[in-house]
Amino acid sequence: MRRKGNFSVIPVVILILVGGGCLHNGEVNKIMTTKMELSSPVFEHGGRIGRRYTCDGEDISPPLSVKGAPENTKSMALIVDDPDAPAGTWVHWLLWNIDPADLEIKEGQVPEGSTEGLNDFKKHSYGGPCPPSGTHRYFFRLYALDTNIDINENSEKNDLLNAMEGHILAKTELIGLYSRE
Repeated sequence: MRRKGNFSVIPVVILILVGGGCLHNGEVNKIMTTKMELSSPVFEHGGRIGRRYTCDGEDISPPLSVKGAPENTKSMALIVDDPDAPAGTWVHWLLWNIDPADLEIKEGQVPEGSTEGLNDFKKHSYGGPCPPSGTHRYFFRLYALDTNIDINENSEKNDLLNAMEGHILAKTELIGLYSRE
């Protein structure tokens, strides 16, 4: 009797799909299952950032709150940028090695032990919204990481993104809007 097809391949395909290296020791991908949140008491997601936190005001960083970071988070990183800038995405703030125990980033302050990278103003600090025209979106992206980042303070956004690659446990974002009066 002659068989049609090769059914011995089916168990191999099932084995690849079930155990094919996507899950290690029964762990699931934490970036998909963790609901981390970033918020601010001074603006809502999609809301207007107050003048105080811009180049038209005191130009200090707004207060931020973090909820739901994965238990195995070793550090967090924050990238604040404006994708609506005329010359392309403009980086306003880079901050990494934030202690996950710091659930609040206070107004105008940098959490102890964290590092500020070089923003597109060529400064190691927060540079608030300052759009030349129109309303711009400002993305505050927070990453929970399974490691501390070992790059120097003159590192820029791409250096930070490269250092975080393969270490992101969860990611969240808060978007604020600003236009000059």
